[in-house]
Amino acid sequence: MAKPKKKYVCQSCGSVSHRWQGQCPDCAEWNTLAEEAPQTVFSAKHNLSSGGRTITFEPLDTPGEKLKRRASGLKEFDRALGGGLVPGSAILMGGDPGIGKSTILLQVAANLACAGNDVVYVSGEEAAGQVRLRADRLGLAKAPIKLAAATSVRDILTSLGTMAAPAMLIIDSIQTMHSDTIEGAPGTVSQVRGCAFELIRFAKENGVTLVLVGHVTKDGNIAGPRVLEHMVDVVMSFEGERSHQYRILRSLKNRFGPVDEIGVFAMEEQGLAEVANPSMLFLSGRKEAVAGSAVFPAMEGTRPVLIEVQALIVRLQSGATPRRAVVGWDTGRLAMLLAVLESRCGLNFSSAEVYLNVAGGYRLSDPAADLAVAAALVSALGDKPLSSTSVWFGEVSLAGEIRPVAHSQIRQRESAKLGFNSAFGPPGKSANSKSMRYTDFGILPNLVDLILSEA
Repeated sequence: MAKPKKKYVCQSCGSVSHRWQGQCPDCAEWNTLAEEAPQTVFSAKHNLSSGGRTITFEPLDTPGEKLKRRASGLKEFDRALGGGLVPGSAILMGGDPGIGKSTILLQVAANLACAGNDVVYVSGEEAAGQVRLRADRLGLAKAPIKLAAATSVRDILTSLGTMAAPAMLIIDSIQTMHSDTIEGAPGTVSQVRGCAFELIRFAKENGVTLVLVGHVTKDGNIAGPRVLEHMVDVVMSFEGERSHQYRILRSLKNRFGPVDEIGVFAMEEQGLAEVANPSMLFLSGRKEAVAGSAVFPAMEGTRPVLIEVQALIVRLQSGATPRRAVVGWDTGRLAMLLAVLESRCGLNFSSAEVYLNVAGGYRLSDPAADLAVAAALVSALGDKPLSSTSVWFGEVSLAGEIRPVAHSQIRQRESAKLGFNSAFGPPGKSANSKSMRYTDFGILPNLVDLILSEA
């Protein structure tokens, strides 16, 4: 038998090195390499063809029982999952501390339990009494949830083996779990990977919907090994700013539904309340047309959401260094768009401070927002208010061309439902709606001429 080799695993990214280093060579984090227990290395002559059990292979078209989704009692939660909870699935939910992960899961658990389903909630961060205090504050104290405070995976699985398999198992959080068969402290790469594997295997074998709560790093990524996201079926991100009321549950990976689908909630005294029409939430407070304001119909999964983009231009005295401040959009994207407006359209932003804000604390990543941002910047620069009943969407190239984007007609139809009567975008098909007038642009200078020529 070969001698076991030492290996060091990065606790941030999960990469493996055969010698200790101060800095991880993959993620460049310092002091994150920790030694893992060596595994036995078998010789090349070891025979793996005997001693195992024979598995049964089935053809792809074999008829079987169709899995039925369970409604969680929160339509926005089910929407983000693609239609509800799938039995035997593993869900990983991440989010910033205090954003409301435990709150929404406790509400879902209470809804399922009150509907006659067995639900087990295991907390590794709080005592059972602390969870009861939160449930009492949310008005869920009488929900028949089976509650436990434990961190040992062996104890949890042994206890679950003495009872009927529950419909849902919630582990809050996976970073606090530990297994006595694996060396290392709770939260290390080996412990997180091993504990998640045992819990997921139990869920798959017994048809249990497993929800793992995951911590996030300072960059917003789920802490632990990257393989954890590959092991689960669904990865959810609970986003939002603490200073704002709304929260967004976003699907980052989903084997049973569309990716990037969202559910919108509002944090209230009695917990998280569903927001059926998020466009009205992000557009609230718009009373009259103001220079530098443009409405953008963003696509989140299959749902259009109307967002207000705000721009402010401040002229500086000669010699001062202009500032660029962005909230809710990519800073590099703004710099590129300003360069295109200066080079292709002849506008001067070099002697002015530029401030850009996406209202409501929303974060935009859709490239179709380029045209709305450009319209807001030109409107602010020329002090020309845009029509309060118009929406803008389209991607801007470095050549100043306005390129087509996906779901153009869906964006227009959603805007028409909310009272907008005109849309500006790239060359393409209109929504064929009598209540929506569509104007297309081929190049960005045409947009600048339209805005600055208005009285």
